[in-house]
Amino acid sequence: MKILITDDHAVVRQGLKQILAAEFKKAEFGEAGNATESIRKVTENHWDVIILDVTMPGRSGLEVLKDIKQLRPKIPVLMLSMHPEDQFAVRMLKAGASGYMTKESAPEELVGAVKKVMSGGRYVSPALAEKMASYLSIDVQTPPHERLSDREFLVLRMIASGKPVGVIAKELSLSVKTISTYRTRILEKTGMANSAELTHYAIQNHLVE
Repeated sequence: MKILITDDHAVVRQGLKQILAAEFKKAEFGEAGNATESIRKVTENHWDVIILDVTMPGRSGLEVLKDIKQLRPKIPVLMLSMHPEDQFAVRMLKAGASGYMTKESAPEELVGAVKKVMSGGRYVSPALAEKMASYLSIDVQTPPHERLSDREFLVLRMIASGKPVGVIAKELSLSVKTISTYRTRILEKTGMANSAELTHYAIQNHLVE
């Protein structure tokens, strides 16, 4: 059994490895600290399960997830995040993730999640499962940020984190003009007037730390 852990914090990777090694005695582990390293390791090796951090420098975990699913569509990917589940989980599951859990989860929950996704199932916490069921049973108006494309959603979070357009362009390897176009689209789709309103909305809805 081979498990790849991708997180930009070495301490987090070590902690996850210790939790899983205690349960999966014969498991082999690989580590990646960023998106590029993760994709390279997925290309070069076979993995039975990948644990992928949602928030990494540069390319987001969501974009890395999509690349992994193109390269190795059958490998289960368990997303791990510090963000509130209901804001990110549905987006990740739609993109092909086999499971989603927060970093605050108990160790036994991580072990259970890995077992579930490796057996072909999908994992979400009981609290999130209940929330998703309630979404299906009642007519809930789509929140503004759910109308955004994945790239627009990423740019929204970067704007709300206080990053200038030039910095966002550099981090995403895009032109300033392209980022400005994304910003205009985000404002149109969310019905907001400026970056200050976007930032306020993102903070209110826990889309940024």
